[in-house]
Amino acid sequence: MDESERKRELRRERWAALREAKAARFPGARGRIPNFTGAEAAAAQLASERLFRRAKTLKCNPDLPQRPVRYAALKAGKRLYLAVPRLRERKPFVLLDPARLDEKDLWRASSIQGAFELGRPVTLRQMRPVDLIVTGCVGVAPDGARLGKGGGFSDLEYALLREAGLASARTPVVTTVHPTQVLAAGEIPMTPHDVSVDGYALPDGFVRCAKRRRRPRGVLWDRLEAEKRAEIPVLARGRLT
Repeated sequence: MDESERKRELRRERWAALREAKAARFPGARGRIPNFTGAEAAAAQLASERLFRRAKTLKCNPDLPQRPVRYAALKAGKRLYLAVPRLRERKPFVLLDPARLDEKDLWRASSIQGAFELGRPVTLRQMRPVDLIVTGCVGVAPDGARLGKGGGFSDLEYALLREAGLASARTPVVTTVHPTQVLAAGEIPMTPHDVSVDGYALPDGFVRCAKRRRRPRGVLWDRLEAEKRAEIPVLARGRLT
């Protein structure tokens, strides 16, 4: 079994495990970064961590299970970047700046729809360096390996930040998960473009990963399919634009 098939199998297993534990919430687990029972408690655990408290600017995924993380960040006065779906615009990120939002709008701004209604689209050049990256996942392991839903866009978003000098090797990457999403060390295959995590928050605590895995320093142009590159405006010319 090759790495791609093994990852597909692991995803199916994690989605099934969430359903069997009756921990999958709307809109269901399969095919998604799954929303899970306890997402709010996991977000609170992450928000209590020093790496979160010290961060002034975050990049966060737009998926439903990490909405409580986005809300916590906005409530704490942190600037927040979300990627445009599939990076399909020339301004591939949206900025949410709580200093420019009414407090009553913060919860709406933490939703996907609200973020794109209330946020401001920005180019890479208009962005500030980020202090913390929050990613969604289907599975995670104590060795830092992360299993996404298979599209590769979360890894590409990270690569863009590194390529543009907006994140470094020291910028922490974290996630929030249900216990059924945690696999054993060595179980998740990792390829050169895969982004590992430094830690993950569960509803009852935070786990720091045992070691820092090497992450891509930027866009791996030779591994990026021409079709995907052509569909992403900032990459269409074979370099950042």
